Amino acid sequence: MAESTAQAAGSPLAPEWLAVPSDLNELVPALWAHDVARGPGGDLTVAGLPVGEVKSRFGSPVFVLSEADFRARARAFKDSFDAAFADVCGGVDVYYAGKSFLCTAVAAWAHQEGLRVDTASGGELAVALRAGVPGELIGLHGNNKSDAEIERALGNGVGRIIVDSLDELERVARIAAARGTDTPGSGPHGSEAPRAKVMLRLTPGVHAHTHEFIATAHEDQKFGLSMAAGTASEGFTGAGADSGADGTASMAEEAIAAAAGHDSIELLGVHCHIGSQIFEPEGFELAAVKLLAFVASMRSAYGVELPELDLGGGYGIAYLPGDAPRPPAEIAEALAGVVRETCEKLGITAPRISIEPGRAIVGSTTFTLYEVGTIKDVVVDLPAGGMGGTAVRRYVSVDGGMSDNARPVLYDADYSVVLANRTSEAPAQLTRVVGKHCESGDIVVRDAYLPADVRAGDLLAVPGTGAYCWALSSNYNYLARPGVLAVRGGEARWIVRPETEDDLLSRDMGA
Repeated sequence: MAESTAQAAGSPLAPEWLAVPSDLNELVPALWAHDVARGPGGDLTVAGLPVGEVKSRFGSPVFVLSEADFRARARAFKDSFDAAFADVCGGVDVYYAGKSFLCTAVAAWAHQEGLRVDTASGGELAVALRAGVPGELIGLHGNNKSDAEIERALGNGVGRIIVDSLDELERVARIAAARGTDTPGSGPHGSEAPRAKVMLRLTPGVHAHTHEFIATAHEDQKFGLSMAAGTASEGFTGAGADSGADGTASMAEEAIAAAAGHDSIELLGVHCHIGSQIFEPEGFELAAVKLLAFVASMRSAYGVELPELDLGGGYGIAYLPGDAPRPPAEIAEALAGVVRETCEKLGITAPRISIEPGRAIVGSTTFTLYEVGTIKDVVVDLPAGGMGGTAVRRYVSVDGGMSDNARPVLYDADYSVVLANRTSEAPAQLTRVVGKHCESGDIVVRDAYLPADVRAGDLLAVPGTGAYCWALSSNYNYLARPGVLAVRGGEARWIVRPETEDDLLSRDMGA
């Protein structure tokens, strides 16, 4: 089409950041696992396995994950942070944030590479335990843990329960104390009573530069115990440095005082998480400074030693060619410098640091492979205040969509896409890749350039889908959820099998 040829110079419909690629067949390394490449025939390969073979043997859509890349990224975080913090606190405990993507294979890989596993529900805890991760190397998060989840965590010797509220702290203390009364020869406060290992999740009031729905350290959201003066319960005045001039204290200080009063609680330290998909280092560094100052003030006010500090995760990855995430070593060195300097100023021994990367480990290990179906060119009126006239937008429909990647509709997330089964010298065509669901918002890739000769039956690959895609997947319109295929050394195996129609109907109890 004439319109397609014209698109090679760019399109008035394209957003400002979207440049026409100089080579539509080129792979931008930051977007992909290290072992993804173009094969001799132009098709995409992962660890030497061509996507055409993936399609013929395993179908589509399918999440294709590089096991070697996952392991390498996990090791990079562990090795980099251990090296940077060796003289600060002897190394770092790296918890893989399972909420990004968790199955028994992934949990086992993380454990084998020296990481611990962070879980956010009883279900995630069950997966980690099934994978053979020892309880003491697991953390349990959640802003509304049930008593059953707390019981399960304590029963399996979970290494840390990250407490999110004063109410939860009291429930954990009560449940742990009751478990003590069931132990022969021990009372609820006896020396033999099991103690719940607890970290307090604090809200440091640091605004992360990310989407509103994934920023988690500002005051007006559901997570954590506020560090702001005046947020404590009525009647609690506190004695710490974070108390207000009028003697009012923070909810965080109140939680410290409460935890110190429970013999059934072993208070390990404090935790924060400022958000997700963050590139700028300043937010992480400011949060570290604020929490270390809090640790120092609590020791002074209550004589409470807090031996651990978890600085969370949220490190960004590349979804678009222009994204420039920081490597783990750079993140580690910057944070270590801040922690070292701050502890020296405060005159305190540095607590044991832990972090929780999830997306930064698994996100780029995976791409989603789709098959092209319907292709439609739509004539769009341009704004009268600009160039005026019309332009063509091409809609390319694939065999998946918002049921396997909800992030575009939830967060306005942007992705890139490539023609995967061949190369092409056709001109660049502005394209919107969409799914097959009955929703106009069912968009997989909002704006991208693909070759103008893309046709039904072609394969498209969307990189960066390892995090929060399978985890957020659904059966909307009764589509079966795709499986996750792990590839290593040219061999592929399911680590999560695809659903079948029998699975879809298995919970339908009939008329």
